[in-house]
Amino acid sequence: MQLQTEGRVLTRPTENGSRPRETRRKSVRPRLSVVLPTRNEAENIELLVARLQAVAPQVPTEIIFVDDSDDSTAEVAQSVADRSSRCVRVIHRAPDQRGDGLSGAVVQGMLAARGEWVCVMDADLQHPPELIEQLLERAESGDVDIVLASRYRDDRLSKGFGRLRALLSRGTTAAARTLFPSRLRNVSDPMSGFFLVRRSALDLEALRPRGFKILLEILVRTPALRSAEVPFEFGERHAGESKASLREGLRYVGQLSNLRVGGSATRFAQFGLVGASGLVLNMVLLYALTSLAGIFYLASAVVATQGSTLWNFALTETWVFRDRELKLGRKTRLASFMLVNNAALVVRAPLLVLLTSGLGVDYLLSNLITLVALVAVRYPLADSWTWGNKDAVAREPRWHSYDIHGIIKVASQVALPELERFRCESLSGKPTIRIRIGKLNKAQSELVSALAFMTRHIRYDEGLGRFGFGVEISTGKSTEVVASPLLRRSPHVLYTNVVEPILRWAFVKKGYALVHAASVAFGDRAFLVTAKTDTGKTTTILRTLDRHRCSFLSDDLVLITPDGRVLPYPKPLTISRHTLRAVKTPLLTWQERLALVFQSRLHSRSGRQFGLLLARMRIPAATVNAIVQFLIPPPKYHVERLVPGVETAEEARLAGMIVIERGGSEEVSLSDSEALDILMSNCEDSYGFPPYSSIEHFLHSGNGRDLRAEEREIVQRALRGLPSTLLKSETMNWWQSLPAIVGSELRPELSVRVSPVPSGAMPMVTVD
Repeated sequence: MQLQTEGRVLTRPTENGSRPRETRRKSVRPRLSVVLPTRNEAENIELLVARLQAVAPQVPTEIIFVDDSDDSTAEVAQSVADRSSRCVRVIHRAPDQRGDGLSGAVVQGMLAARGEWVCVMDADLQHPPELIEQLLERAESGDVDIVLASRYRDDRLSKGFGRLRALLSRGTTAAARTLFPSRLRNVSDPMSGFFLVRRSALDLEALRPRGFKILLEILVRTPALRSAEVPFEFGERHAGESKASLREGLRYVGQLSNLRVGGSATRFAQFGLVGASGLVLNMVLLYALTSLAGIFYLASAVVATQGSTLWNFALTETWVFRDRELKLGRKTRLASFMLVNNAALVVRAPLLVLLTSGLGVDYLLSNLITLVALVAVRYPLADSWTWGNKDAVAREPRWHSYDIHGIIKVASQVALPELERFRCESLSGKPTIRIRIGKLNKAQSELVSALAFMTRHIRYDEGLGRFGFGVEISTGKSTEVVASPLLRRSPHVLYTNVVEPILRWAFVKKGYALVHAASVAFGDRAFLVTAKTDTGKTTTILRTLDRHRCSFLSDDLVLITPDGRVLPYPKPLTISRHTLRAVKTPLLTWQERLALVFQSRLHSRSGRQFGLLLARMRIPAATVNAIVQFLIPPPKYHVERLVPGVETAEEARLAGMIVIERGGSEEVSLSDSEALDILMSNCEDSYGFPPYSSIEHFLHSGNGRDLRAEEREIVQRALRGLPSTLLKSETMNWWQSLPAIVGSELRPELSVRVSPVPSGAMPMVTVD
């Protein structure tokens, strides 16, 4: 079950694929997402949302409930959502999805969040919503990625804590700071459940959520985060019951161990502790039956084994493997565990007799030796068989979903960082493009090719198997992509060299053109900035955003329609040290700046030219590229990290185009045909790396359509009658000329009015 209220309105495209011009009302993209994990908090929801609605009214905000309740919390939240003046979304997790606890709920909420900043807080009103404004103000001061609401900052007292709970809280905090002294050096309250974090600064795939303490997980697994703190007093619960328990305490101990030494080592240690307790019980039973009851030691060992096996099973079931989704039922697990231990007894018995009756070793010591000797064998059997993960038998791939302006929907088994701004929780309907990782099978590929009347198909394979670059593309009602396993490790190459070319022509089918140009908007007037690859578009755009009052649409690719609408395509920007010097206060850590020294040399114009040279020499350039980008990922950062406080536009009207070119120093007006030829040439230039030349014809031609002609027609109509200017420069300071070219239309204040809407609908904002 999943309930959602989305603050997004999509209009139906016209026949040529564009959207009606008169539709200017749209929901504002949230700048802040408030994630609220809930479990049986129905009595708190209405008051909580009422208080949240009064917080930072000028900041576009969405509220996301991720609910693990067994009561009516989800229904109450949905009812409140229908009446709320803010976007409220409710995600209700089924019981079998709750094994990762509150932390897992928070991560799911973060995955669904659309805001630049994500605030995580409890729903019991012990975290005062009014503090969010202070957290946001501190976050946007420009030098932090995460702001914690600390209960211990400035020696604040926590009136919502009793003495025992306060003592436990300080104890768990001390334990965490002791184990991670470096990463928690400047953090007074790593156990806080109230914090604000920059969404783009987190790698959510790297988190391993369990239990309550998601902040600790984030801080330890994301060491580059720059943190700040705001003090607060822990309030009193409004209604409901606390979720703190002994079980959560054990989960916290497990989390600390997992973060310190890793999951498998932690589980083995837990298994060893359980085994040690069972060994003590086994020895006590053996002594009681043999020395006190007078039973022969071998018969006593059989009975003691049954007792310790039941004991070990109970503890292993409830502690060691309790967070797994298991492939076997409980009765089957008990039977298999008994079978393993009694099979081990068959091996132990002769050794026990040999040591005790043959060598004269005391029977208790002999028993201890035989038990310890088999520990290393019993754990792998328990881990892989008795408590084997359900995923290990039939692993269901996790799909990453992206909805690009409601036009193209992408489902991928690999997270695609370039499409991060279009990420959504799930797709409604069938995806336009589906990408999965799989082994490329030549015989199967030839069979698919023979059935070309059913679906069009192409295969590109550099012949290195799972260790090389390979891809199969099939097109019918949707496009299916199978990529070789190497590309799972190199998502930037998968996107740039496979997915983006497919997207280019898929957009043309929908009546849009994805052109190779950057774009900024002065007011609601958008200007394209285009150039050959590696000329200086990114630097120009960043300087323009940093020094002029304009809005960001894109730095590399942008969507345009025949009637001149411009839609943003905000990929992360690929930068260099030279690019970084173009802006005043980029939010990069010293580690990121140091890495940029090496990344800049590798992912540069010369690096690209070297790759193209390899391709011409028939060396597997795509494989080399994938391996290199796996080892040293390209330096990609979202625009907010480079120009703090930058404004982003959701849509604008195309008003002109600027072509930048190195060399000379002149400004030349271009005719419509000259501007069109240059832009289309630059589009082709950006797609030159393998395997594009091998798959290009397949992508743009087929079924009687020539998408190249359709793309050119879309661009021609969009540019018709608009001014286009060629700017040549030796110093590459094109940004200084932009205000004069656009008519000094530095961004005016926008008049924003909120239109009344029927009950249950989201408020719409009209920008005049």
